[in-house]
Amino acid sequence: MPKLPIPLPVIDGIKESCFDKSSTDSIVNQNDLSAILEYLKQYDGNKATFDAYRREIERLLQWSRLIAKKSIFDLKRQDIQEYIEFCLNPPKSWISTKRVPRFIERNGMRMPNPKWRPFVATVSKRDFKNGERPDKNNYQLSQKSIREIFTVLGSFYNYLLMDEKITANPVALIKQKSKYLQKRQQQAIVMRLSEKQWQTCLQVAKELADENPEKHERTLFILSALYLLYLRISELVSNDRWAPMMKHFYQKADGSWWFKIVGKGNKLREIAVSDDMLSALKRYREKLNLSPLPSPNEKTYLLSKEKGKGEMTDSRYIRRLIQYCFDKTINKLREDKLFSEADSMESATVHWLRHTGISDDINKRGRPISHVRDDAGHSSSAITDRYNDIELKERYESAKKKKLNESYK
Repeated sequence: MPKLPIPLPVIDGIKESCFDKSSTDSIVNQNDLSAILEYLKQYDGNKATFDAYRREIERLLQWSRLIAKKSIFDLKRQDIQEYIEFCLNPPKSWISTKRVPRFIERNGMRMPNPKWRPFVATVSKRDFKNGERPDKNNYQLSQKSIREIFTVLGSFYNYLLMDEKITANPVALIKQKSKYLQKRQQQAIVMRLSEKQWQTCLQVAKELADENPEKHERTLFILSALYLLYLRISELVSNDRWAPMMKHFYQKADGSWWFKIVGKGNKLREIAVSDDMLSALKRYREKLNLSPLPSPNEKTYLLSKEKGKGEMTDSRYIRRLIQYCFDKTINKLREDKLFSEADSMESATVHWLRHTGISDDINKRGRPISHVRDDAGHSSSAITDRYNDIELKERYESAKKKKLNESYK
C-alpha cells in the first residue's frame, strides 16, 4: 500500500522535525495527519490517483502549518481562497526547476530530500529542445492544476464533513470559482498526430525494427498497442494491482480476440483486438521465439525488463523508446521538407498515440462512439465525444461562406 512517510519534507528554512505527539512545534499535528492518512487509504489501490491526491493535500498541509499556522480542520472559505491565491503565486523558495524524489535513502533510512519543493516550474518539450530552461520567475499554474486543487480539496473536505470532523466544506462555499477557472465554450483541443505524422512515425518504427530487431521490435509493438488498443502508458507496465501478460490476449468461443487490462480507477476492461493488432502481436512474439499466439496458461509477461528477468515496472523506459521514435520521425519530416508537420510534432508525447487511435477510429473509420468509449475505458460517451471532429468540421463548413453583404461576390 502506498504510504505518506514521516517526516514530511519541509521548506523555507523551517527546521525539520518528525511527527511527535508531545511536540508543540511539529510540522503537523496528530489529528491532521491521522485524518489525511485515513482519507488517502481510500485510494491505495490506484497509485496514480493516490500520488495526485497526496500531492495536493500535502501542499495544503505545508501551507496551513507554515503559512496560515492553522490546523486543516480550522481552515475556512477565506483561508482556502488565500491558499489558492498562494498557489497561483508561490514564493520562489517553494518552487523547483526540476522534479526530484520527495525522499532519499541515507544510511539505510528514508529521509526528506532537501531539493524537493511543492511547486515545479516547467517548459514545454519543444521549448526545452530549443534551449529554453525552466525559470522560477515564469512559474504559472495551469488550468488543469487549478481544477485539480478544487477537485481534490473539495473531496477531502467533503470526507471530513461526512466524518463529522468539520461542520462545513470550505471549498464548496467558494462561489466565485470562475475567477480562477476559465470556462470553455467548446470541446477541449485533443492532442493527436496528423495523418502524415502518424504514417511517418509508423514507417520509422518499422525501419528501426528491421535495423535493430532486438531493441525496436518492442518499440513497434508498443506503438501498435498504444494506437490500436488506446492504451495508457501506465497500462503497459506492471504494478501492485496488475501485471500485463501475453495470455491477456485471448480468444472467445465466437472466434473474436480480446485483450483485458486493469486501468485507470482500478477498473478491469476488455478491449476488442483488431486484425492488425493481432498481426503486430504475432510479429512481436516471433521475434521473442514464441508461438504465434499465446495460450491461456502462458506465463510470459507482455513486456519484460530490458536487462535482467521479470516484468517491466518502469514506464520511463517506454517513454524513452517512443521519444526516440518521435525524434527520428521529426527528422524524417524535415528531410521531406514538411517543416510545419515537424514543428508541431515537437510537442507530441506518448499519450498522443492513444488520442490519435481514438480520434482516427471515430473520425476516419466511423466506429460507434459507444464501442470506442468501452475500449478506451472512458466513464461516459461525453468524454469520448471530445475526440469527434465531425461536428466541428460541419460547423465550420456552414460558417465558411457567410457574407458580410449578400451583394458581395
